[in-house]
This record gives sequence, C-alpha cells and structure tokens, in this order.
Amino acid sequence: MNIQWFPGHMTKAIRMMEENLRLVDALIYVIDARAVSSCINPLFTKLLNGKKVLYVFNKCDLVESADLSRWCEKFKKQGKSFVKAVGTSGDCSQIVAGLKSVMSDKLDRFAKKGANVSIRAMVVGVPNSGKSTIINSMIKRAKAVTGDRPGVTRGKQWLSIDGVDFLDTPGTLWGKFENQTVAHHLAYIGSIKDDILDVLELACDFSDELKVVAPDGLKSRYGIDNLDKSAYEIIEEIASRRGFKLRADNLDVERASRTLIDDFRKGRLGKIMLEHC
Repeated sequence: MNIQWFPGHMTKAIRMMEENLRLVDALIYVIDARAVSSCINPLFTKLLNGKKVLYVFNKCDLVESADLSRWCEKFKKQGKSFVKAVGTSGDCSQIVAGLKSVMSDKLDRFAKKGANVSIRAMVVGVPNSGKSTIINSMIKRAKAVTGDRPGVTRGKQWLSIDGVDFLDTPGTLWGKFENQTVAHHLAYIGSIKDDILDVLELACDFSDELKVVAPDGLKSRYGIDNLDKSAYEIIEEIASRRGFKLRADNLDVERASRTLIDDFRKGRLGKIMLEHC
C-alpha cells in the first residue's frame, strides 16, 4: 500500500510556525519513542536553524528502556539535548527543567542583571505524537485540546507554566513520503488519518512487520502459536479467536484489522519499538 497524506491545513501550519519563529527562544520537538526516525519531519529543518532544541522522547512507557537508551546515546553523541516523558502520566516537569537547562545561558545572563525572564518555546512534532497531552500534563489542566487522532490541534495556542511560555502547534507531516517504511510506521502509531487508509492492507503489512520485530506480541495477545502463515491468515485467525463474525458466519477481518492496530497503539501487544539504531 502506498501512503501519502498532506491535508491543506498542514501547509498553513508550517507557514504559521515560520511566521512565529522570531517570537520563540527554543523548540520542544516531541517524538513518539516507538518510531524515532519516522517522527523527524524534514520540513522542520528550517525551524531548527539557529534555535535551541529540546527533544522529548514521548510515550517511552511503550518501549523497552534498553531500546530507548540506544537512541538516547545516539542523540547524546550528536550533541542533541533530550528528555524522556510519558505525556499521559500527569507529570512532565522534566521537560520544563530540560528546557531551562538548554536555555541556561539566557537565564544566567538576565539573572546577573537581577532580572527575571520567561522562556518562549514552540512545541512541534508529527500528528498524534502527544504534544498537547504533554502540555496538559505540565500545566495540570486541560487548556490545550487533545485527542487520539491526528490533526486535533489546528491553531496556535500560548500556554504558560513556571517561567516558560509554550506555543502549541498543529502536528505536521511533509508533502511526500519517499520512504514507504516511514509512511507505514507513521500510520501504525496514528500520525496519519485512519480514514484515508485501507485498514486491512495496513494490518497485513503491520502483521508482517510484527512477525519480525515482536512475534511474542501476536502470540501472547491472540494465542497465535504458528506465525508461519500469510498476513491475511493471521488477521483471519485474530478474527476467529475474537469471535468477530459477519453474516453467513464470515469472519470480520476489517474489525480484526482495527483491533490489531489499536492494540499496538495502546500498548496491549507489549513494549514494541519499530525502529532501532
């Protein structure tokens, strides 16, 4: 399946980000820890130029700590500042602390003058990476709109906490996916609108990948002992074991497909990282 998705509001979002760059000191770059490489948006390159950046590995509870540690080590060698977070935990104070560390030069400069200064940071990331959920966790109240689907945040929102002003921005992709592995990984984690996807084909592709990166997830969640079969047969077995039936006792493979993708997104298949370094 060839996946391409770049709705018009994303072009507007990129333009808005570029126009507001002069207002901010730094960027908070939110990344879904399950697909680190795929969450790096090439359109953000211009935004990063000349700005301090704090990378946030979000949803790190959904991956093995040893796998994430390797990414952390790679970022450290590249001189990139980062923190680990679980946006749904209700406590993302490490992000504020990390941002203040990144901006320590400015804070120290003003402190020597006896003046306090707020840091202004733009929060960026691909859709459904958890940007708004992180902000809500930091401010302890739901001022930013959140949702479990891509494209929830459409306009800019300024929010403040502990000397930091955050500019929340819409999740944004890029115009064309040259690498379909990247496109598929973004689809698996929910960064691409489900409505434009063939859910059965996506689940078959995902099943083939799971057989390689996390076979135990399929076995333990659905009781499938033998993975030496086609992806479609695995989807059929999920439908059969879950009792997903249509009329005339036909298997509901589309429901089974949605179940497989949803189980992954919610961590029910275990801790799975799609991309290793």
